[in-house]
Amino acid sequence: MRNKIRFAILALVLGLALIAGADEGMWMPHQMKDLNLKSLGLQMDPGDLYKTDGTGLMSAVVNLGGGTGEFVSPSGLILTNHHVAYGAIQRASSKDKDYISDGFMARTRGEEIQAQGYQAGVLLGYEDVTARVNKYFKPKMTPRQRYDAFDKAQKEIIAAGEKAGQDLRCTLASMYSGNAYYLYTFKQIRDVRLVFAPPQDLGNFGGETDNWMWPRHTCDFSFLRAYVAPDGTAADYSPTNVPYSPKVWLKVSLDGFKEGDFTFVMGYPGRTYRNYALPELKSDQENMAKRVKDIQDLIGFYEAAGKADKEVEIRYASLVKGLYNGLKNMQGKLEGYVKYDLVSKKAAQEKELIDWIDADPARTKKYGAAPAALEAFLVRQKAFGARTELLNGVLGGSTIMSQAYNITRAVGEIQKPDKDREQAFQERNLPRLKQGIQLAERGYVFATDRELLKWTLKRLKTAHPDIETWPASLKGLAAGSDAEIGARVDAMYAKTTLGDPAKRLELFGLKPAQLAAVDDPFLKLAAGMEQELKGVREESKGMGREGADLKMTYEAAIMEMKKGTYPPDANGTIRFTYGPVLGYQPRDAVLYLPQTTVKGVIEKDTGVFPFKVPAKIKELWKRKDFGPYADARLKDVPACFLNTTNVTGGNSGSPTLNAKGEQIGIIFDMTYESVIGDYYVIPELQRSISVDLRYILWVTDKFSGGTAVIQEMGLAGK
Repeated sequence: MRNKIRFAILALVLGLALIAGADEGMWMPHQMKDLNLKSLGLQMDPGDLYKTDGTGLMSAVVNLGGGTGEFVSPSGLILTNHHVAYGAIQRASSKDKDYISDGFMARTRGEEIQAQGYQAGVLLGYEDVTARVNKYFKPKMTPRQRYDAFDKAQKEIIAAGEKAGQDLRCTLASMYSGNAYYLYTFKQIRDVRLVFAPPQDLGNFGGETDNWMWPRHTCDFSFLRAYVAPDGTAADYSPTNVPYSPKVWLKVSLDGFKEGDFTFVMGYPGRTYRNYALPELKSDQENMAKRVKDIQDLIGFYEAAGKADKEVEIRYASLVKGLYNGLKNMQGKLEGYVKYDLVSKKAAQEKELIDWIDADPARTKKYGAAPAALEAFLVRQKAFGARTELLNGVLGGSTIMSQAYNITRAVGEIQKPDKDREQAFQERNLPRLKQGIQLAERGYVFATDRELLKWTLKRLKTAHPDIETWPASLKGLAAGSDAEIGARVDAMYAKTTLGDPAKRLELFGLKPAQLAAVDDPFLKLAAGMEQELKGVREESKGMGREGADLKMTYEAAIMEMKKGTYPPDANGTIRFTYGPVLGYQPRDAVLYLPQTTVKGVIEKDTGVFPFKVPAKIKELWKRKDFGPYADARLKDVPACFLNTTNVTGGNSGSPTLNAKGEQIGIIFDMTYESVIGDYYVIPELQRSISVDLRYILWVTDKFSGGTAVIQEMGLAGK
């Protein structure tokens, strides 16, 4: 035992030495060539990671819209997290077919079911379009004119990119706060199906108790499959579609690894804020502190509603899971702000920047006013945002209300020429809008929605008791006692026809005058709210551009000071991050090893969710029926592991690969101490959590009998 502890401490010390100068990860593909990856431990040709012809390993990684997946077979099989696929699992579930609790297995491709709302973006390439975007900006433009210029640039550059193919989807991404722009082109696959999901006792083992924590034992995975038309083009769901054949897919390794081994991750991280100015950092801290109680109360509402009705629980399951996930992440960040004195660290960074600017008259002229101007702008922005708090609160407090508003907005926008519409309502986005109208049905219950609106109005009125300060469109709704408000809401739900998705789609196709003539209380309320929000929205465009320009100048100074040798903040685009397998020491006298095993799963068993271990798992482990999935060193099936890579929300489902470029796991979380890394990386604490691929395969093969999936991945199984 002493030798084992000594080895762990030695490995940790050596590992910390390796990452003492760790960067902030999340590199763009073209930046990887400058990382000296071979010297760090990569054993494959770095040029094979990303290729413009779509045959690099990175092209096997797919964007699932808020999550990541990867092709693991030549027949479009996608591996991702259980929690990434959770929306599809939830939408397919009912009291009679509870795939959340029981899991789902398609024994044949004919049994695979539609993953409603899911699309898979296959990256075809990306290009620097900074010069093209900047041509739209002219000297002495006002902020509002610059907003319109950029809006035009986005629309025209995206439209030109998408003309090359009917199933292409382009996104224009801003890097370094608008100092650079890149156009990403995807093959957007619209027919995605659910192949296999474990029961929640495995896929969500540990629940919210273990969420963001280490040690971890969650088997957080699911399999999806991408389908296309017989000619290979993307198509809507159809029985005649065939599995997509990717140019490249990932190969699996069962060889294992040890602490200190080189690993890397490729995926689609959502947002980081490492290049925030000090006042932006403080503003986020203040906003998160305010939101914690609201989220806790909202979770309480949904859970109370679900206790009385299983169908209600299932309909809101995905939403509640997301709320819990965001809440704990937020709490970890707030703790990190204080524990690691983040404001002081950021203040020191900003002082270094200001001192650098002040040291040169030319820099002072170019950048000197930016920090103070940005701080003053944020004060104005906060006051401006408060004007819409009540309107947005009501819109977010009811599915029926938000659907009414979306229809009202869409009908007005669709009358305009496509180039003049708000981007969300352009023709390219209308199919997704219509799909959202239909899919809303699987994520709410009409009677519960009615009670939610009452609950929301009561909370908002408690916070803002003077009804005269409310927007004009809401005064009639919120006036009077709780009983009077409740009766008013009951009458609205009794009269509305928006509970019918077919009716909502019908309304979506009307002209503005026709929609205005519909006698529906929610549509009338939405029209009044839109009159107020429209003016605020127009005003916000120029203001938003003003803030963006100030931040662009601020970050241009950082770029010049750092000579451009750092990755841009994450923004949902493909990124690469690397680091060794390594444990960590979160606090005094606590040393975490970097791997867990199924033994730990058994040890946590309480017999009730979230720590209920399926009987078959216990039987397999007791018999040591591990098949080819055991680790020779651990003498067990490995469950999860840590490495020092940089990930965040959106990376969920990203492949973790070894030095040879073989997949050894999938990212599904960060440690609690790491969540503050979205703002400031603390290398000795920065850890990502992956499910070991051998645990995934053991559950798929031994527990579920998914032999076909195992064989499709090029493994013998059993």
